[in-house]
Amino acid sequence: MDFDVISLMISIIALLISAFTFVLWTKERNRPVKETPAGESTKPLQLQAYERLVMLTERISIPNLVSRANQSGLASAKEMQILLLESIKQEFEYNSSQQIYVSPVAWESVKNLKEQNMLIINQIASSLPAEARAIDLNKALLDFIMGQQKGALHSIVLEALNYEARKLMK
Repeated sequence: MDFDVISLMISIIALLISAFTFVLWTKERNRPVKETPAGESTKPLQLQAYERLVMLTERISIPNLVSRANQSGLASAKEMQILLLESIKQEFEYNSSQQIYVSPVAWESVKNLKEQNMLIINQIASSLPAEARAIDLNKALLDFIMGQQKGALHSIVLEALNYEARKLMK
């Protein structure tokens, strides 16, 4: 399959996921702050959860993943692909408990970002020749990300998380 066709397919999928996430986010913007049965506010826990999800979103963004993994000196693109996917999975699993404290839309947004990034990594890795090096995969990933428009899912997820956190602080 041609790299341009793969890029187009990934872009279309990313656009659909972004649109879906944005619609869900705007639909539930006015969700009230949760209160415990005793009337105590869960705001501090919720704010901490949003903070951790913002950090997660930043850590699983492809440029940040490539930057951290690039220092490991892996030889093949396949090894780099596995390392990048494992990094995303570990970061996500480490922060999965935060879903208790955030809106379903916020959590779904983070899950969509994780899935999109894993899809991009797998699609671009599969478009490279079998003898491709780790640096080739990293370059292809960064080229693809830099070619995306400003409406990338990473930016939308960060915007949604920041908006919900600011809403809690009012």
